[in-house]
This record gives sequence, C-alpha cells and structure tokens, in this order.
Amino acid sequence: MESILNPTQANSKNYNFHLWLPDIFAFKGGIQVYSNFLLQAIQNIYQEANYSVFLKHDKGYLSNNQYLPHTNFHFAGKIPLSLRTPFFASQLILNGIWEKPDLIITTHLNFTVAAYWLKKLMEIPYITIAHGVEAWNITNPKRQRALQYADKILAVSNYTRERLLKEQDLDSSKVALLPNTFDCDRFNIKPKPTHLLDKYQLKPNQPIILTVNRLCSRESYRGYDYIIKALPQIKQKIPDVHYIIVGKGDDRDRLAKSIIQHNLEDSVTLAGFISDGELPAYYQLCDLFAMPSKLEGFGIVYLEALASGKPVLGGNQDGAVDALSQGELGVLVNPDNVEEIAEKIIAILNKSYSHPLLYQPKKLREKVIQKFGIKEFQNNLSKQLSPFLNNH
Repeated sequence: MESILNPTQANSKNYNFHLWLPDIFAFKGGIQVYSNFLLQAIQNIYQEANYSVFLKHDKGYLSNNQYLPHTNFHFAGKIPLSLRTPFFASQLILNGIWEKPDLIITTHLNFTVAAYWLKKLMEIPYITIAHGVEAWNITNPKRQRALQYADKILAVSNYTRERLLKEQDLDSSKVALLPNTFDCDRFNIKPKPTHLLDKYQLKPNQPIILTVNRLCSRESYRGYDYIIKALPQIKQKIPDVHYIIVGKGDDRDRLAKSIIQHNLEDSVTLAGFISDGELPAYYQLCDLFAMPSKLEGFGIVYLEALASGKPVLGGNQDGAVDALSQGELGVLVNPDNVEEIAEKIIAILNKSYSHPLLYQPKKLREKVIQKFGIKEFQNNLSKQLSPFLNNH
C-alpha cells in the first residue's frame, strides 16, 4: 500500500493526536484497512502534528514504516490475549492522562469506553468510527453511554448510520459519513491471468463469477449461499459458468456439502485463503463480482472489483447500496430472492442488462476512483476534522 503523504498539503497547526486502532500490520480485514487509510490521510492533512498510535493486536512493524517520523507507535500484541484488553485500556487511559491529546480518534467502537473516561477526567474530545456488525444491536450500557458522549461518530455508510441513530437514539447532527476508500494503484484493468486460468482449468472466454469474503458461519449473510442456490438456474442459460469463492473460515465444510448437494462440484471452486498480493489477479480473472449480502457495513471488495473494471452485484438492504452509489456503479438485488439473483447474473454475463456503465471498464474505474478514491476520502476527513478541531 503506497503512502499518500504529500508535503504540499501540510498543515502548520501542531496538534497532538491519539489514534486507537485494533491493528494495521498483521491482519488485513476491513476495519484494519480502513484504519490504515485513516492514519495516512490524517497525517497528510496535519503533517506538523504529533501522533501517538496505539495498536491492540499488532506486535510490531511487519512492513516498511510509511508514516511521518513524529509518529509514536505503541504495540500491545505481545501481551497474552487473556490480559490484553485490560492492559490496552490501561495503556490508553494512562497515556491519555499524561499527554492530554487535543483529540482521540478510535476506529473501533469497543475502545470508546476508555475514551469516555478520559473525556470525563480530562475533557479530551473523541471521535469514533462505526463500521458494521460491531455498531449494531449494542446493549452494553458502558458502550451505549460512550457513544452518547462521543463528540463525533463517523459511519462508513448510510445503512450503519441509520441503524445507529435508530437503535441508540443518538443526536443525528453528530453522526456523519466517512465512507471507505481503497488503494486504486493496486487494482487495475488487465486481461485474465493465464496462471489462474491454468490453475483452475478454465477457458479465457468462460464466464466467471467471483466472491471474496471470510467463510464464517456467523457471516453467511454475505450471499454466497444464495448464489450457489441460483447456479442451477444460471447454468440453464450459461452452461459453462464457473463460480469462485475466495476466503477461509469455519463455514467451508458446510459450504462444500451444499455444493455437493446441488451437484455443482464442477462449477464451483473454493479457492481458500489467498495472500493480499494475489487478490488483484482474482478480480482480473472474473467477469462479475457478486456478493448479495444482507448485513454488510460497506464492503471495500466492491470498490476493488469496480477499480478492476468489473461489473458488480450487491444486496439492496445494507451498506452495499452506498458502495454501489444507489445502483449508479452496479446492480442491486434482493439478497433473499434466488430467482432475482439468477436473472440478474444471467443478464449481466450475457451483457443484456440495461446499465451501459457495467460494460465500460475504464469508466467504471474512473467513477469509483472519483467517488471513493483516497483523495476523496482525505477531503471528506478534512471537512469533518477542520471545524471540529477549531471548535475545540
């Protein structure tokens, strides 16, 4: 991931920021990727500021340090897991009292409880990020109180924002949007990689559907089950269609049994875990990225597929609506309707779907960069922070 630091955009204000992140080096989940981009973006905006970055699960640097020299990292990952949470909370509070930062930003709602106590003790303001499942159905009174006292909550999608407002009875004026971004330099329009065609014994002109997500039994709402159920109907119109599911998790065995039950052993590949470096090639391999989810907070994978010039299908009930710009950038479908999923996939693969942008890879890429690229993310973050910091 390339740094987005740009010396010409330096801000002379010498703020002191504390950023509380789950991790950014060892694991590359959605919150981790978002956290990394946020750290880079804020350092681009406020280059003269001082940064203390607290990482709960990282043990140390696992990549080249691309951050400003006046960034002090604190790693808690070497602490045994059973003791890590109280250690991390103590670390946050003690350093907050000692340094009294101008602002605390936490990219996980679980950390807001410590931020609440620092605000109560030291009047330190805090902003938190709301992503997806961790922000919904919160019943813990301490977290609920911490959300109520947050100075700002930045939600990654309208779906997450509306759920928070409804479930937690928050002041709507302090819950704003800061959608996900992605590394547009990593994902490009290229021909189908020969090594992957050979690996999976596929033909260059064979229609390929791709889904990328964790195979977690608690997260099967992401729609791969419904695509498998739709495949027999799709195969009636497109006999040689092939479906590749990238990801690992405890749902793999159940999913493998479902594939057998639907007689799809020759039409579905469970690719398992692939490295972060391999991911762009898989987007290039497919003809359609499909993830008709129901409870997706946003979905960076949609952006990555679009930047690769691929048509994208997502669910119409969650954060995918934001990622696909209410249908401007892709196709939205009822994630519970197998027949509708099948019909729209058939139309997209046959290039008969009435959305010309789907078949214009360069324009798709340009649009998604314009709406969700790093520069737009940075501009959005600056708009949220500038008046907030001035007021405090």
